Amino acid sequence: MEYQFNRIAVKIGSNVLTRKDGTLDVTRMSALVDQVAELHKNGVEVVLVSSGAVASGRSELKPARKLDSVEQRQLFSAVGQAKLINRYYELFREHGIAVGQVLTAKESFATRRHYLNQRSCMRVMLENGVIPIVNENDTVSVTELMFTDNDELSGLVASMLGVQALVILSNVDGIYSGSPSEPGAEVIRTVEHGKDLSGCIRTEKSGFGRGGMLTKTAIARKVADEGIAVIIANGKRDNILTDLMLRPETTVCTRFVPSDGGVSSVKKWIAHSEGFAKGELRLNRKAADAVRGDRAVSILPVGVAEVKGEFEKDDIVRITGEDGGLIGVGRVGVDSDEARRMLGKHGQKPLVHYDYLYLE
Repeated sequence: MEYQFNRIAVKIGSNVLTRKDGTLDVTRMSALVDQVAELHKNGVEVVLVSSGAVASGRSELKPARKLDSVEQRQLFSAVGQAKLINRYYELFREHGIAVGQVLTAKESFATRRHYLNQRSCMRVMLENGVIPIVNENDTVSVTELMFTDNDELSGLVASMLGVQALVILSNVDGIYSGSPSEPGAEVIRTVEHGKDLSGCIRTEKSGFGRGGMLTKTAIARKVADEGIAVIIANGKRDNILTDLMLRPETTVCTRFVPSDGGVSSVKKWIAHSEGFAKGELRLNRKAADAVRGDRAVSILPVGVAEVKGEFEKDDIVRITGEDGGLIGVGRVGVDSDEARRMLGKHGQKPLVHYDYLYLE
């Protein structure tokens, strides 16, 4: 069989893996494992980003007292993650496939060194025929350091490992032209770069997850801009993964068309690093216009109106315009004290070189 891709990341949402009462839908989980196993046996490398730990743990416990949202996540995920990974282990073992658990946190992507360590770990797993199963380590995550949801995590993992496609499995067929419950609403099959979807996206969150279609769309655009195809499809449909790989033209889904231009490994890391920004460089109007132009330009001290926050050399900083609106993020070449000393001066080295600048 001729598959469309040879390395993919698959994100399985909470609503795909759980029943209405919050218990694991083992039948659905088993069906998805069978499909991943078939792809694996035919030479397709698969990285799983799996939700379901919190929802799984929730069905096992009745807390002794009222818990806040972070305590709930920590308790339920501690119990649920063990249950979830054990189930995956047993199901994949029936196919003779080894799996490995990768629990990560947002701060593990904050530095380039941590980022590369994680990439190295997952690469060696793939080289040895092991399927990485990635999830956020909710037991140590606190609100300000959480991923928005596993959609954000899957985008980071897809970008980090240089997959050819990211498949986001939800409980709907894709992005609809209106509310899915409205008569006449249809699945948007293809999203080209720059296509306006603002009138199509609902803002509701999913039943057991933290994110919604708004998050999925934002992540899909960013990942597609890095040259990776992104597919949003219904994980509750039978044989959805094999159909997407073998019969992409006839399988209902929303596909974000990848850009042609390649992006360097460093820029991929920077692109997903706004949440780790330690400071901010506010540009004057002339510099902001130049950065937004067609030519690749670096951020020079003469074009910076204000330096905000405290940061070290090689930290991530936000790049903003005069109005405070986000222009991009970049890896800064000096610390905040030196940046302030250089502020507004001509003939200085760049604060952020264009090789380390990602524009939103």
